[in-house]
Amino acid sequence: MISTYMKRYTYKSMTALTAAALLATVAITPASAQEPSIDAEASILVDMESGVVLYEDNIDEQLPVASMSKMMTEYLVNRAIEAGELSWDQELTVTDEVALLSQDRTLSNVFLRTDTTYTVEEMYEAMAIYSANGSTIALAEAVAGSEAAFVDLMNETAEELGLTNTHFVNSTGLNNSSMQGFHPEGTDENAENEMSARDTATLAYHVITEYPEILETANIPSLPFREGTNDYVEMTNWNWMLPGHLFEYEGVDGLKTGSTSRAGSAFTGTVEQDDTRLLSVVMRTEDNSARFQQTKVLYDYGFDTYETAEIVEEGQQDPEMLTIEVPSGRDQEVAIATASNIEVPVSSGDEENFDVEFTIAADVLNEDGTLDAPVEAGTTVGYATISYAGEEDVEYLNEKLENQNRVPVVTQQDVERSNWFVLSMRGIGDFFSGLWGRTTDMIGGWFS
Repeated sequence: MISTYMKRYTYKSMTALTAAALLATVAITPASAQEPSIDAEASILVDMESGVVLYEDNIDEQLPVASMSKMMTEYLVNRAIEAGELSWDQELTVTDEVALLSQDRTLSNVFLRTDTTYTVEEMYEAMAIYSANGSTIALAEAVAGSEAAFVDLMNETAEELGLTNTHFVNSTGLNNSSMQGFHPEGTDENAENEMSARDTATLAYHVITEYPEILETANIPSLPFREGTNDYVEMTNWNWMLPGHLFEYEGVDGLKTGSTSRAGSAFTGTVEQDDTRLLSVVMRTEDNSARFQQTKVLYDYGFDTYETAEIVEEGQQDPEMLTIEVPSGRDQEVAIATASNIEVPVSSGDEENFDVEFTIAADVLNEDGTLDAPVEAGTTVGYATISYAGEEDVEYLNEKLENQNRVPVVTQQDVERSNWFVLSMRGIGDFFSGLWGRTTDMIGGWFS
């Protein structure tokens, strides 16, 4: 239950400092900013820190996703390693079916043999850098025992992550018809993985935030596979926005391309400049070059239009409720303030009104609105929530990220409980104070 200790602020009534802080609450595009026209069937641009969607077009339609679905395989391999179920130096052998599929050079592949072993790390690098399909299936089998079981795990994890417009039929993103009859049992021979642009961005968000080391592999422009053997191949990263490639863009360090006849050319990218990280997805662009050209348009728009600003400072207080009383404490009140700050993208030129609400959780207070001692510093007593009060809605990648626009209000120091003698004296004082008040009221009544 939340008690309504609230304060509404408007832009005109705030001090210059507070106004500047709250102005950065959300990323609202000013009328003067020209949104880009992206030539893709679906596209999205997200600020990673806040989860605010800076640009969107058709982001909830479920579309073929091609090899961008390998991000889920990357996620699950890293999760298995974190859980101790796999290790990077673990040796793997491949099945006859995987070896045969790996020899299909019309697909992205490194050549695999049944008479040797490969480390998990080798297979992972081939998947993440070169989008090698045989290596991906071998990793899926290592994680779950079979690719069919791994597909079940992919779909279970999609549900766990809140991916509502996603369905996986294999670990690679190939159309099942391209798998020489070796597609996972229980899936249609012509089926293909499908995701929405929002779901693809959400998956990428989890990949990057939960396993940031993934970018250390994704950002490798080129890497040899089995150098010095007959199976040697130079694995050139399909992400042409990395350093040294045709569409090099400063700060790009991931993440995954995709291409099939049904999916067209797609790209999930991420870029960091000046401590601002953006995440993008484009789906069904015209060709392999177009997916990077359209991503560049998104990145230019994001960096040119928005800047990151601190909108709530750690230790910020509600001017109408600076403290909460603690009658049983050595100190009879405790200061309360925000526990952390919030940084979000803000566009210039937006002078609309903003709402700030400080709410106190009634279930942590006594009926008279006080706290019982002892009180520990950092105890959450409520929340400070900041929202845009204009006509446009702010879009977030998902509901969980939207809740980041709220920070806890916490006690600022410990308050120890007073000893029984002091509490007794306070009680006596309160009694006589009340008695004196009633007596003076009575006397006053006699002479009125």
